[in-house]
Amino acid sequence: MATTDKAVITCALTGVLTDPARHPVPVTVEEMAAAARQAYDAGAAIMHVHFRHQELGQGHLPSWEPDVAGAIIDAIRAACPGVIINMSTGVVGSDVSGPIACLKRIRPEIAACNAGTLNYLKTRADGAWAWPPMVFDNPVEKVQAMLDAMAETGTAPEFECFDIGIVRSVGLFIDNGMAAPHADYNFVMGVASGMPADHDLLALLLRHARSGCPWQVTAIGRAEIWDLHQKAAELGGALRSGVEDTFYLPDGKRCRGNGDLIEALAECAQNAGRAVASPEEAREIRGLAG
Repeated sequence: MATTDKAVITCALTGVLTDPARHPVPVTVEEMAAAARQAYDAGAAIMHVHFRHQELGQGHLPSWEPDVAGAIIDAIRAACPGVIINMSTGVVGSDVSGPIACLKRIRPEIAACNAGTLNYLKTRADGAWAWPPMVFDNPVEKVQAMLDAMAETGTAPEFECFDIGIVRSVGLFIDNGMAAPHADYNFVMGVASGMPADHDLLALLLRHARSGCPWQVTAIGRAEIWDLHQKAAELGGALRSGVEDTFYLPDGKRCRGNGDLIEALAECAQNAGRAVASPEEAREIRGLAG
């Protein structure tokens, strides 16, 4: 697998549905820019961005309004010189017009491309479903539609892999010509019905991803995820955290926001003997236009 001495850090700024009334997730244009700046100052070169409704009391809901996306991204870029934007594109169902409209408005350097279908499940302590069981459907024709839109906007796809079969599917996308030979893998670990956030699993995933491709880990959970982040740093991967993925620091305390999590992630890199890449260095490492 591709490795680099310098660690590229992504901050996952807010997520898709987390309630800002209960958790420290930014929603408004001003909040998103401020949170991005805190993460940027702590070492994040890339911001993974979801968009939320801006109306009072609606900030827990996703938005695919291009004007909302544009205002948020313009503010983040102004607050964080040279920052790289990584846009979420995930939707349930076949209608991808919302993500595509936002892609065309902001023209991000990177965008998530969910690479396979998952039963998206979670239970509460009593065994009841935490939400109604749902299928996060990403059939090949939907993946292709997103890749076509990204090609039009000059956006590099980041293939989100929730289980090892999806990791292997990315290799088939490469064989088929859907994906470039240097496809970018994001191993999403910690979703209850997907791959566990288990650092022992990481070496296996790397054996089944295509050699020479860049990769990173999205670790979802509490304090236990930090062993996985450390392993990813030691194996040469890019690193990602933020309040989309966790609210917990390595010592088990709750974070105040994204800055705390990126500081902890930068420490993982340093513990592995790796410096943190600047946005300019991250562009070079990821092969992105300046």
